Amino acid sequence: MLPLLVRFVLGPLVRALYRPEIRGVENIPATGPVLLAPNHRAALDTGVITFTAMRQVKFLGKAEYFTGRGLKGKLMAGFLGGLGYVPVERGNAQAGLAALEAARKVLDAGGAFAIYPEGTRSLDGRLHRGHTGVAALALATGAKVVPVALSGTENLQPAGKRIPRRAKITVTYGAPLDFSRYEGQDSSPAIRRSVTDEIMYAILELSGQEYVDSYHKRPDQSAA
Repeated sequence: MLPLLVRFVLGPLVRALYRPEIRGVENIPATGPVLLAPNHRAALDTGVITFTAMRQVKFLGKAEYFTGRGLKGKLMAGFLGGLGYVPVERGNAQAGLAALEAARKVLDAGGAFAIYPEGTRSLDGRLHRGHTGVAALALATGAKVVPVALSGTENLQPAGKRIPRRAKITVTYGAPLDFSRYEGQDSSPAIRRSVTDEIMYAILELSGQEYVDSYHKRPDQSAA
């Protein structure tokens, strides 16, 4: 019931309040497996996609968000589940494989799944080199990839603000990308990189961001 509540009640209310400009939503296939590949500008990007995609979309979420105790913990887990989060452990290579497997299950069941190719939020506003997990999923499942460009979401919740404010937001869903020509080659690192770069170029064309051909580094990281 909660996913239906989010989609048909909360979604329209949020769109009416914040009035995002939504372009190309018809590019999202109504049925069948599809990967949404957005740029990543802000922590609220996931919510923006949830409320504008017009289809239930699954995302990866930290497992600890689902393990809270008591009524508050149960409500939080239920709400996040309703938003489409799939709990996964994070922090090591094994967790990364588990995350990809969780995403693959959604796609194999004909669902829609969103993954940020950059891997983390862009802190400088530029579009950074994509990680190949998005390509691995597309090649392994045959899912089409819809590039997504988010603009203005970084202004929704400035530092120190608990409630998102109204800001000019644009969400652009691009034409689906079909990689069936690479069927059976999902284990090739070169093919995965080529597919990822094609996806990133599509996002770049939609977003108009400056592109940086290196993985994003947070200020406290010494390596990508």
